[in-house]
Amino acid sequence: MNRKITNTISYILDNFLPPILRDNKYFMYPAFYIWFKGKNVLKNMEFKSVFHKLSKEEYNSYYNEYEYISTRETDLSSKSIEFITRNIQMNKSDKLIEIGCGSGYLLDKISKLGYNIVGCDLVDVGLSKKGLSFVQGDIESLPFSENEFDVVICNHTLEHIIDVAKAVEELKRIAKKKIIITVPCQRYYKYTFDLHINFFPQDSFLINLMGIENYQCKKIGGDWSYIGFL
Repeated sequence: MNRKITNTISYILDNFLPPILRDNKYFMYPAFYIWFKGKNVLKNMEFKSVFHKLSKEEYNSYYNEYEYISTRETDLSSKSIEFITRNIQMNKSDKLIEIGCGSGYLLDKISKLGYNIVGCDLVDVGLSKKGLSFVQGDIESLPFSENEFDVVICNHTLEHIIDVAKAVEELKRIAKKKIIITVPCQRYYKYTFDLHINFFPQDSFLINLMGIENYQCKKIGGDWSYIGFL
């Protein structure tokens, strides 16, 4: 399903169901069964209760079995993509990187605009073969030098990271001029169809996490779009 459809479904569930039903395992089970086509239903429902006990390998196995992640081209809406590309505003010679680049959808778009951009993620899904620059790495311990990139972009990634504070420090460490972040505007509920463990129902949650004095943050569709100026 594309992002617009999933946003609409999540919005209806999160805003029109009373919490006593929204967080009820038995009430939500049929919806999970349909969403995941009967696969790993209980495992995905219990994710938020067990993620803190999982090893790195066990944690990653959830994503390997999570079809929805791999089959969606991008989590970004067209408006979010336009916001990011419009606000890069750098010289073509400057260095950019997208952390958590996934399938490379945005990476490819920015590369075609003529920017010198590199992608980074835990797994290379064939980006190198597509002619895109790619470096394998973990957001909690990035293999780059301080201030190596003029612009650091990170979309729909922080909501998945266990040590999110460490991840943010890494993004800030490698950034020289600007950090562009996208996270979903989402309330916490125990049973959500995603594998999110960090939630940003208000912009202040993201602003406080980033801890950058000069910033812009606005809501675009179902996301918070943030720019931190260093």
